[in-house]
Parts: sequence; structure tokens; C-alpha cells
Amino acid sequence: MERKRVLLVSASPSLPRRTLARGLSVHPVGIGGWALGGPDTNLGLPMGWSTADDTASRHGLEAAHELGANLIDTADVYGHGHSERVIGDFVTTINRDTVVLSSKVGYHRGTARHAYLPSAMRRQLETTLENLRTDHLDIYFFHNADFGQDDRYLEAAVAQMRDFQRQGLVTAVGMRGPHRYATERVTVAKQARGDKYARFAHLAEIIRPDYLAARFNALTPQPAAGRPDVFALAASYGASVLINKPLAQGLLTGKYDPHHPPLFGAGDHRLRKAWFTPDALKIIHSGLDPLRERFGDTPAALTRVALQYCLQQTDNAAVLVGFTRPEQVTANLTAIGTPLTDDELGFVRETLGRLQRTLDAHSEVFLDEKGTGQ
Repeated sequence: MERKRVLLVSASPSLPRRTLARGLSVHPVGIGGWALGGPDTNLGLPMGWSTADDTASRHGLEAAHELGANLIDTADVYGHGHSERVIGDFVTTINRDTVVLSSKVGYHRGTARHAYLPSAMRRQLETTLENLRTDHLDIYFFHNADFGQDDRYLEAAVAQMRDFQRQGLVTAVGMRGPHRYATERVTVAKQARGDKYARFAHLAEIIRPDYLAARFNALTPQPAAGRPDVFALAASYGASVLINKPLAQGLLTGKYDPHHPPLFGAGDHRLRKAWFTPDALKIIHSGLDPLRERFGDTPAALTRVALQYCLQQTDNAAVLVGFTRPEQVTANLTAIGTPLTDDELGFVRETLGRLQRTLDAHSEVFLDEKGTGQ
């Protein structure tokens, strides 16, 4: 049974709504709920946000709704259900049909043998629906590409997801874009890792996703010759894209002072991210100077550049912007402004491509300090 609904929230005149896969109508700027989960660990790694606060999270969701943002994305593993519950408490205060709710399964195994065991998926969806205080999800993502040894759970997991659709519990099915399992970056030597693009192509042919979740921002390198970017990849499957990390978790807004680097508490994933080290922040701060000179030396000016760069890649996508403070929500949703010209897009691409290559050239130093990049 396919659920068809007309969503009621109106978008800003300068940001018309976008109709994405399965007819979901969304504001181009959605809310990413990762940070709302707070500090946490999973698979032996810090994976949360130590700077989260539940009261601030609630106010931020309210601000987003008032400004027309109607897409909210989360996952069962964000705070091991905490993000979902914060969002669910908010959902009870509004008309459910005014929001598009997205969640994910695959990184929160609990006590099951494997997260993609069909019975485990059924339990997780039931819990997610209970947490989000809803009777259905608009989008449900396979959160990772680990389907067990020799993909033993793949066929059954896909069948279970299709059954969720037939029951009207899930409208659209998503999967991560070319993506490595979280622990692979710290447990498998770079030269020994498999081809994540070949892996994605294999899984996508079986899953046939409606949506791809993909990390993309102005620091994302151009694809290798002959390899499509994530937007062309999505188009080849008739899928839409939810872009995460469009602001590189604040690094592209100039918010971090390299002389006063941020301090993160236990359970914060940024503790292991190389680009948050003092040396990397100095390179990033300097690398943003050409953008400051051309577009303005304010966080709002840089936010506009970063978000427009993503939004102008295709009309078949929305960006997901996280937050820990409500004022960040307001700033992000009001900073969009006018689109970039072709000349400006080229300038941003060239400037941040140069910055990305500089970061890569110093990557060994950063990895010695922390462990992984963005």
C-alpha cells in the first residue's frame, strides 16, 4: 500500500519546495537529527555530540518548523534512540502530515545476531515508530553496507523492507551512497579496503533505492575520470539525494577559531576527526579567505555559499543541516539568499578544491593527531 499525502507547510518564496522520489514534497533545507542524540559510543567508537542539549534541540525543531523546514532525518543509532525520542516529542505538537520523517536501520544491533536480521529489523522499526510517535516513516534507510559474511542477510533484509512498504509502514526506501562501514577506516589499512563504488553498485542493483544519503559539500573532491558523481549516480536509479554535511559540520562557516580550537567531551565523534585538530583548522581558516573576500566575512555569507553550492548541483536533492543550538537553525534557514552565478560556483569549486588538496597533502600529520578525516 503506497501512502500519498499532500504536505501542508509552505516554503519561503525564495526557496520553492522540491518534489523528490515517491512524491515527497520538501523544503530544500532539511534538519539532520544526528546531534540531537547527544554523546554516545557505538562499535567501540565515539559517535555522538557532546554539545547537545534537549531543551535547545526542542527549540531548534520548533524554529525549523516555523521557518518552513519540513524534512527531519534521524537514525535509530543516534543516541541509541534519544534523537528519535526528542523528535517524536516534538511531532506530537504538530500535524504529522506537515513533516517528512526519515530514519535508518543497520548500525544499532542491540542483542541481535545482526542488525539486518529480518526479525531485528522488525523490532527496530517498531521501536523507531514508537520513538517518533508516528505510525509510518516517509523514508527508511539501510544505514550501512554490512549485510553479514557473504551478504547472508541481504536478500532477506531487502524483502523485509519491501514488506514494510506493502504494510504502509514505510513509503520510500533509502541507502547510503558509496560508503564504508564505520570501523573500516580505523581497522583496515587504506590499501586493503575494498572498492566502495563497486560495492555500492552491487547493492543498489538489489535494493533499488528511492533515496541516497550522501556526504557532499564544497570540499568534496571531483569524481575520478569516468566515474559519475553522486547526483548522476542517483539519477541512474531514479533516486533522489539527501545531502549530509553540507557545511562540513561547521568547518565551512568559519565558526572555528584555530587559536582557540574546540573542546569536545566524551562520546563526541569529532574527537577522532582529523580536520578538527589545530593544524587542520589553521589551514581551513586560511583557505576560506578568498571566499570571505568575495562573498563577505560573516558566518552567514559563508553559510549561504556552502548551502547554495550543494542545492545548485541538482533539483533532485535536499540538504540536511544539523544543529545543537536553535539560533543555528534560524541562521542556516535565513542565510540561503540568492543562488550563486556560474562564475561564482566555479570560483567556489576552484578555491575549496585547492583547500581540499592542501588538507590531503597534510593528512598524515592530521591522522597522527586524531585518526580520521571528514
